[in-house]
Amino acid sequence: MLGGILLGRTKHLCLVLAAGLVGLGPAIAHAGDLEDEVLAALNFARTQPADYSRELQSGHAGDPVLADNSFGGEDPGAVREAIDFLRYQAPLQPLSLDPRLDASAAAHTTAQGPTGQIGHTDPDGTSFPNRLHRYGWWIVAAEDISYGYATPRDVVRQLIVDSGVPDRGHRRAVFDPTFQYVGVSCGNHARYQYMCVIDFAAAARRPPVSRAPAL
Repeated sequence: MLGGILLGRTKHLCLVLAAGLVGLGPAIAHAGDLEDEVLAALNFARTQPADYSRELQSGHAGDPVLADNSFGGEDPGAVREAIDFLRYQAPLQPLSLDPRLDASAAAHTTAQGPTGQIGHTDPDGTSFPNRLHRYGWWIVAAEDISYGYATPRDVVRQLIVDSGVPDRGHRRAVFDPTFQYVGVSCGNHARYQYMCVIDFAAAARRPPVSRAPAL
């Protein structure tokens, strides 16, 4: 899967297998049950996209595009486009929590948070696919990362509106019908105070079989 990475609010690039990362916003100090609430918010959007579109629209007074936008400087056109997308999006099955994806997401939060770095690569140079394969093998997978946002609603809203990412890579991961499983880890971040890693995957597969060379 290809997806955008948003650095700040203006730059993006493509990463193989990774749906991208996003930031920035008001920070919070404590996680609490944030992971469970992020998963619930993701599944609400996936299973009831029309209801989510109305919730997204109700967050603005009057016209959601013409109203002053206080949510992280979102492009109003991206908000309108997200609302239209959600109106026509078919409901999907909810994502199921998988402990292996949870472990992958937690490993990245634990390793990256204290450094203040951003991105899908661990501080030791481990890529997202290699990190994921420490915990299991998957047919297809993607990763979204949000930095600095205070509530599950804001984390998921940011991924779905996907302002500043032309290919809407984060949204595509959230609404990819092939994804069945998810892992979520939220924690402290030295630069943006908070980060939330979401790893998506389709069904697991067996690891490749090592074969001895022919003699």
